[in-house]
Amino acid sequence: MCLINFQFHDHPNYKLVIAANRDEFYNRPTAAAHFWEDHPNILAGRDLQQMGTWLGITKEGRFAALTNYRDPAHMGTGRNSRGEIVRYYLAGSDTPKQFLTALQEEKGNYVGFNVLVGSQNELFYYNNIENEITEIEKGHTYGLSNHFLNTPWPKVVKGKDQLQAYLEKTSDIDPDSLFLLLQDAEQAPLDELPDTGIGVDLERKLSPLFIHIPQYGTRCSTVVTVDHKDYVTFVERTYHDGKYVGEKKFGFQIV
Repeated sequence: MCLINFQFHDHPNYKLVIAANRDEFYNRPTAAAHFWEDHPNILAGRDLQQMGTWLGITKEGRFAALTNYRDPAHMGTGRNSRGEIVRYYLAGSDTPKQFLTALQEEKGNYVGFNVLVGSQNELFYYNNIENEITEIEKGHTYGLSNHFLNTPWPKVVKGKDQLQAYLEKTSDIDPDSLFLLLQDAEQAPLDELPDTGIGVDLERKLSPLFIHIPQYGTRCSTVVTVDHKDYVTFVERTYHDGKYVGEKKFGFQIV
């Protein structure tokens, strides 16, 4: 499962700050972050099984990120891959509201998901369970895992609070500090676990920000910042079976 902690227009130097983990089966083929050959303006990692992605940004500043919704009634295999939602937004030209309104008509083609779409200047949130389009308010820090936006799961609360605390005392962001936050592998206490229908043992194993269990875990961590001059810094660290594999770093001016 995944985690996206982000701050939106609540920092003197940055419009958007994102610290995110992508969790996936270790054997699912994946490409590290790069500018895509078929869409050269898109910067994102890529799921090589379905050719979609979970988080990306374009040279024009279009941003999108997605998590799954964890509930046995809303999991499994849908008609379409959820990763195509992010790909379609990044490769398209619709406004966020236009895109999400059209997505509402297609929501039944996907099993449960949450998605953020927009840019460094406006962001919108949608999930196909509640089926409501919500504009993200500026001036706040947010957390999204595998329920709804800001659902107080332990990993969401911890990640959001730590991100906010770091940004309150930091003028120039050091990605290493945010990666350290994202590597927190402490499991939540039993009495704080949500009940999503998967059993308490697995619930606890999936409760840390950084997950490492047999065959499944955190595959990459991504830090994205967009400053008030619209300069993007995008850093991705990849992992396999809990071990660090490598880092990709990009910087560009939004056009």
